[in-house]
Amino acid sequence: MMSDMNILSQMIKEAALVQKEKEHGKLFVVLNEPQAQDSSATIRHLPHDALVIKVDAFRSPDTIFNGTNGECKRADYVIISEEKRCILYIEMKRTKDGRNETVKQLQGAHCFVRYCQEVGKSFWKKDDFLDNYNNRFISIGRTSIAITSRERMSNNKELHDTPDKAMKIDCPRYLQYNKLAGAGS
Repeated sequence: MMSDMNILSQMIKEAALVQKEKEHGKLFVVLNEPQAQDSSATIRHLPHDALVIKVDAFRSPDTIFNGTNGECKRADYVIISEEKRCILYIEMKRTKDGRNETVKQLQGAHCFVRYCQEVGKSFWKKDDFLDNYNNRFISIGRTSIAITSRERMSNNKELHDTPDKAMKIDCPRYLQYNKLAGAGS
């Protein structure tokens, strides 16, 4: 039986993937905000099997949906690891984020992953494809390279397992996968 990561590798086009890099034997990824060239965040210590998907590469469903409730929105990135049984949904903002907008974008990315899950179950015939993964939602704000403030993470002790409880990070400097993945990963 094929692994979830093998199925995703076959399903998702190369152009929608972000290449991981290696430094001192550890994997990391640089996420760039699609609408701003001077805006990025680096996530270090990725699991070796992590797949980083640019969700914005998925064409907007606005040819079908009206978009009046935000159903056409999507977050910027998704990082999936079968080894850690975790899916990170990441929305980046060059400046301070608008909470309602970010929640809708994270919800849209979650819908994208659920669509991929159904495609894997139906067309790859894997009934447990992407089942029992922890979902973690993250909003990264003030990602502009010009901003030199100290990194701030929300003090919210709730698990960031739904879009409305997303972990909020401003001025990211040193993001680590395990910290973003939270408990249970």
